[in-house]
Amino acid sequence: MKLIADLQYFSPAIFFSYLSNSTHCIFDQYEHFQKMSFMNRCTLLGGNGPINLTVPLDGGRNQRSVMKEVKILNRENWQDRHWKTITSCYNKSPWFDHYRDELENLYSLKFEFLIDWNLRCFQWIYDKLAIKTPISLSGEFVKDYDMNIYEDLRGKLMPSTINKNFPDAVRYPQVFGDRFGFVPNLSVLDYLFCVGPRSTF
Repeated sequence: MKLIADLQYFSPAIFFSYLSNSTHCIFDQYEHFQKMSFMNRCTLLGGNGPINLTVPLDGGRNQRSVMKEVKILNRENWQDRHWKTITSCYNKSPWFDHYRDELENLYSLKFEFLIDWNLRCFQWIYDKLAIKTPISLSGEFVKDYDMNIYEDLRGKLMPSTINKNFPDAVRYPQVFGDRFGFVPNLSVLDYLFCVGPRSTF
């Protein structure tokens, strides 16, 4: 089965479960940006509970641009804030030090377009998880894909509905599991820092 999906900012771990079990994945770069989505947000787990990291956008979250045209508001020092939050959340996780230097370098890079930042983040995770599924970007917008060929995840991995739509979340020991129990459908970063290079879906 092929996969069609949004290109998100360090997607929830459940996406990579679908990805690793697909024969091919197409990221839809012609879909319109969705506010309050994982397109510019990822969710981590800190000492006080879940934390959302949001990439600020030029024109705000209510814009109606297609994904490939959405620009990042780089006047804000958001990457430094995100990196400090990641460090605060995971500096005591089993595998954070293993990835620290590379990820810190990633957060020092500047991108004009959100899709380029998301793609670079995806490529970093793709490499660390050693996923082999071929990836491509869409050449045009297609509203309805053949359901016999494609699993269409567009618009389904949303912060407000992900736990309802995907109740069988990837489970693993979490840093603050003794405090909160298992918190489902966090960013794949949470999964990677807790499980490490032997991560498998």
